[in-house]
Amino acid sequence: MQNAITDPGQSTRERALSDFRGGAAARTAVEPLIDFLTNDLATFEKDNGIDWDTSVPHEKLRAVWKMSAARGFYSYLLPKELGGQGLSVADICAVREAALMTGTVLAPHVLGDLSGPPRIGHLFKHANDDQVEAFLKPIQSAERAVCFALTEAGAGSDAASIKTKAEKREGGYVLNGVKRFISGGSFADFAIVLAVTDPDAKGRGISAFFVDLHSKGASKRTDYEVLSGKGSHADLVFDDVHVPDANLIGEEGTGFRLGMARISVNRLLHCSTMMGYARLALTLSVERADGRQQFGRSIGSFQAIQHILADMATDLYAGRSMMFDAARRLDEGHDIRTEAAMCKLFCAENGFRIADRAMQVHGGVGLLKGGPIEYIFRNLRTFRIVTGTSEIQKNTIAKSLLGGAG
Repeated sequence: MQNAITDPGQSTRERALSDFRGGAAARTAVEPLIDFLTNDLATFEKDNGIDWDTSVPHEKLRAVWKMSAARGFYSYLLPKELGGQGLSVADICAVREAALMTGTVLAPHVLGDLSGPPRIGHLFKHANDDQVEAFLKPIQSAERAVCFALTEAGAGSDAASIKTKAEKREGGYVLNGVKRFISGGSFADFAIVLAVTDPDAKGRGISAFFVDLHSKGASKRTDYEVLSGKGSHADLVFDDVHVPDANLIGEEGTGFRLGMARISVNRLLHCSTMMGYARLALTLSVERADGRQQFGRSIGSFQAIQHILADMATDLYAGRSMMFDAARRLDEGHDIRTEAAMCKLFCAENGFRIADRAMQVHGGVGLLKGGPIEYIFRNLRTFRIVTGTSEIQKNTIAKSLLGGAG
């Protein structure tokens, strides 16, 4: 089992591909991706002085997106008809895990997590031909970046309580409101904005729009920094922004349903991020325990460190097992809303616990800004809050157990 978890003698490529849980198609897809990450991207990061605490200039990010798009990786996780590999959800989770195991800082950007195709893949079913040409294809080609704008100061866990309004006017809508803590918002060109079009219809009165963030009246606030890092989040401010009729996605009143349609898939994909970083934290901790000397021997020979590593490996095995089981059930056509909530809850709570223990194994080195352990610690802490807090996941699970009560 040791080699399936981590082997201190492995190369970066071998480490990334170790204990790969995807099928044959995923294995074929992941190997060139890992080669790109460990060679081209690693060189790009070195040449540009990018570490885990670097605020990467937007022009550098765009260069990475275009490098990725040129190699076909930017749309890798989409269906084949959209230029992707057509992988199952379980295989996508395996590929995402492996990408993070390379330890390359910008690996999520290569797969378009914060800017690109994974954010708009499901919209090809809802967008009309003109919208595909004007918005979706430029995102696929990395000419433009996109963000999803739902969260507001008063509408976090209670997403249906958004206040941003889109009032119907001749030829379009007038958009007013503020979206808060939008990931990818600082460098996005377009936003998928959910806004109230019928205040009397509550959740059924919310519509979705493509909004050009360069429009008159649209602005960004980036005067803060979130725990997970610099430069990627922003508040989006809409002050009498004109949105043409042609930018309405689907029909009026269907925006909230459209936004929530992929919630189970999204939770599993977030779990693959959590488990990918947790696996990297464990790998680095084993390497640290094997190489760090204290009192004339490696710290890995001390039982206290051995027990910490054993707990980390056990939590990791449980989280990954849950995630891949739920993903395969989803691929088989099952409704996994409850299982996805369980996975998000377990992976968020225990992924952070793995990161916390990794920092303990690393000691002072783990506290250093610019290093992977300190970054993973910060990043995994955020997942207990973002994309549905742990408490919200518990509500979903309990509601299922009690037959929808409450």
